[in-house]
Amino acid sequence: MSDEPTSFAFDAEAEAAIAKILPRYPEGKQASGVIPLLYQVQYQMGRQTGSAWVPRIAMDVVAERLGMAPIRVYEVASFYFMFNLKKMGRYHLQVCGTTPCWLRGSDEVLRACRDAGGLKGYGDSSADGLFTLSEVECMGACVNAPMLCIDEDYHEDLNYERTVALIEALKRGERPAPGSSIGRQTSAPEGGPIVLVEG
Repeated sequence: MSDEPTSFAFDAEAEAAIAKILPRYPEGKQASGVIPLLYQVQYQMGRQTGSAWVPRIAMDVVAERLGMAPIRVYEVASFYFMFNLKKMGRYHLQVCGTTPCWLRGSDEVLRACRDAGGLKGYGDSSADGLFTLSEVECMGACVNAPMLCIDEDYHEDLNYERTVALIEALKRGERPAPGSSIGRQTSAPEGGPIVLVEG
């Protein structure tokens, strides 16, 4: 694959994180650190290239660092959806399509992502390299559905217009604050809390 780099080495920021991660595991059990080290690869690729993903050569480096067979690292990386095994757009748009979000309008969130992001559908990346679109299963934000996860930030209480505004802000290089797009306080009802308030 032409996108695959030919070499990988952890940078200083990743090495500092790894120095805190590996001592958590007893001698001989360092392989248990495979998931945190794969995250460090993905974060580093995001910092260095603008595309948070895990190339195969980096999985080999993780295997060597942890003293495990490379196939074991490949198995972990390919099993969990949180690891991107191909180049991604600068922003990973993850639309929840599970029933609560779908009932509250996730189809409109998807349409907004396609329209504003220049995306054909799930699995597509925009021509400008800014966005990659994925469908995800429940991310636990059902009470504030529908939601869109951008990289690791949850954006909730969305509709078509608010999703378009969010994507347009990303295009301008802004990073809108995660959370409810209507100012809902945590999981309170729309309009604010109705119990345990002074009155």
